[in-house]
Amino acid sequence: MQENGLANLSQIIYDYCGLGFHDRLSILRDKISKRVNQLGLTYEDYCKYLTTAPGEWDVVIELLTINETYFYREEDQLKECCSFVLPLMKEKNRDRPLRIWSAACSSGEEPYTLAMLIQEAGRFLPGTVEIIATDINKKVLQKAEKGWYHNSSFAFRRIPETLLKKYFIDENGGYQIKASTKKMVKFYHLNLLHKDEVAEIGEVDIIFCRNVLIYFDQDKTKQVIQSLYRNLAPAGYLFLGHAESITDPNMGFQKVRSDKSFYYRKESDQDETIRCISGR
Repeated sequence: MQENGLANLSQIIYDYCGLGFHDRLSILRDKISKRVNQLGLTYEDYCKYLTTAPGEWDVVIELLTINETYFYREEDQLKECCSFVLPLMKEKNRDRPLRIWSAACSSGEEPYTLAMLIQEAGRFLPGTVEIIATDINKKVLQKAEKGWYHNSSFAFRRIPETLLKKYFIDENGGYQIKASTKKMVKFYHLNLLHKDEVAEIGEVDIIFCRNVLIYFDQDKTKQVIQSLYRNLAPAGYLFLGHAESITDPNMGFQKVRSDKSFYYRKESDQDETIRCISGR
């Protein structure tokens, strides 16, 4: 009975956030059993509990998600974005602020890195770039919004010393992101599998969704990519993790290769027409 309940729980989790434990029930048990026992429930009862106490999902997400990240991660992509993509999008959209979405921001290192590099580039006046940062884990979002990181944190493993000194304040045994950089980023709780929540983000010019799809199966990956596509402005750009790729030519993205990285551009209407006519 317990095994059946655990299997049912894995299906509920899959439906909610896309994490698959169907063939890894022992791992799921290791991660969730302490909480289930704490509540004095069986796994089957816990499944029912999730439907009557939706706030419990916050606990589940904290137990199951991995939030390892750091500043200046995958720097080749960051440099490509700031040296090539951002100027290109600025030229194209002169009448409104550029909007960048960090779609799985964890504790904030990625969007804050983008904010720092945008300031370093010196091409944008304050208020002309908006950075939206979202994550499914509310606990890490709280950390991100504070913008303070312990000085022994792995978050600083790759950041250049010049950026650390320029954009952080040494404070209380850690580093606090400066207010001028902090205000460039707005944080929101969001589940990438919930279409209504994703739609509320609105149209964006650039999306960073790195090291997320590796945790999804093919169906959930397709669902997320389709949602990102809908939010992305025509000819906008999508950055995935170095171990992630879009292999389906019908998803509406063209791969862009640079010297040290690759990323994707949303096909324009003309590109899509050509693709449909050619059958590719």
